Amino acid sequence: MSDQSLSPDLFLPVPSIVSGEKREQITISYWQATWIKLKKNKKALLSLNIIIALILTTFVGPLFWTVDPAVQDLEQISQPPSWPRTAIMVDDFSVWPGAYPETGNGAEKNSALAMRVVGEANTEYVRLTWMPVSGASEYHIYRNVFPPLDVNTLGIPLAEVSIAAEGAVGYEDRLKLSEREYYYSVLAVGYSGIGKYSTITVSVKQGITRSDAEFLGLRANSASTVIELPFHPLGTDGLGRDILSRLMHGARTSLMIGVIAPLIYIALGVFYGGLSGYLGGRVDELMMRFSDFVIALPFLLFMILLKVAFGIGPGESGVFPMIVALILLGWPGAARLVRGQTFVIKEEAYVDAALLMGAKPLYIVYRHVLPNVLPLIIVSLTFAIPATIFTEAFLSFIGFGVVPPTPSWGSMCNDGLKNMMATPHELIFPAAVISVSVLCFNLLGDGLREAMDVKYKA
Repeated sequence: MSDQSLSPDLFLPVPSIVSGEKREQITISYWQATWIKLKKNKKALLSLNIIIALILTTFVGPLFWTVDPAVQDLEQISQPPSWPRTAIMVDDFSVWPGAYPETGNGAEKNSALAMRVVGEANTEYVRLTWMPVSGASEYHIYRNVFPPLDVNTLGIPLAEVSIAAEGAVGYEDRLKLSEREYYYSVLAVGYSGIGKYSTITVSVKQGITRSDAEFLGLRANSASTVIELPFHPLGTDGLGRDILSRLMHGARTSLMIGVIAPLIYIALGVFYGGLSGYLGGRVDELMMRFSDFVIALPFLLFMILLKVAFGIGPGESGVFPMIVALILLGWPGAARLVRGQTFVIKEEAYVDAALLMGAKPLYIVYRHVLPNVLPLIIVSLTFAIPATIFTEAFLSFIGFGVVPPTPSWGSMCNDGLKNMMATPHELIFPAAVISVSVLCFNLLGDGLREAMDVKYKA
């Protein structure tokens, strides 16, 4: 075989296919990859935006909507959502003696029992007068929200009126009127029994007395007696309190309990479960049996016992006992999750290598265990927050949590339930906020669970 000399050119590096190409390896961190996968989940991303908007509304909203949630607007009790409203200013209460029939027009004089409204009908009062009927000893006044069909469907009996000595007849209705249309009926009753009746349709406008307007700091225009009432975009409750303001201030209470309690008992569960899983053996067995005992405790009974122990009586707020009960009974779930994950992590090769290099247990827990269980902790927290919000709402609804006048979503639902048929908005708005917030936290937790799973590909 003949000797052949190898040229040095054969050992030169292979030139790049594209001149000037630079090959760089793009690497992203675990949290960057989690965020990329989370952004692809539209439901989770929308839920995150709603939660952020809810938190901003809770803490920034009262700076712009400065209505006091405890102030009662007695002129607008149980008002539904509406645009800004006006009211007619009327004189303060005075006894109305009635009116003389002859003050009516000619048609009313010639028509027996013809009714008319004296002045302008408003929510403060409706004044009625009618033509007397010969032989009638008294008159029965009725009010209905539907047109009466016969004498048996005249509506709610209001009063029995007799003719005054000077001949004035009339009735003044001051019984909780609303801004709507009513049907008033007067029934003539004689010595021989029930006689004829007459009905009139009355459109009642919103009214306010001068003293109430001065108390609220409202003033009428110089050219008219019409004044603008305080604006309540979501309406008012049964005591005339602004629902929008109560929702924003109630969110502080509900979210405070819903976030603080889970943060504390999740942290407690992480410490307890991590310690149990790392130590293992008999210590782990004893610690887990204690967590089983805590799980077996009935929450509602424990809550009642804590209220008694703290000396909180009926009608007093049970926020502190509720937070204590949630912390004392809520940690075992997180402890079990972290314990199971710790068992897996401490068997990994990198943990054995750290032990061989002389690493202390605290260093291993801080450097290896906690970073690996952190995704699990975050997901558990996102599921624990809505569960706690719902628990607070339920306890406040049955009277064991937040009580008036402190607003919370649960106590607002309890108040709204009393007038659900007549004014459903008092129940719908707080119930909707609870439902939306719980749903968003659950959807966000689902999205985080998928995004933090390294085996899951979006």
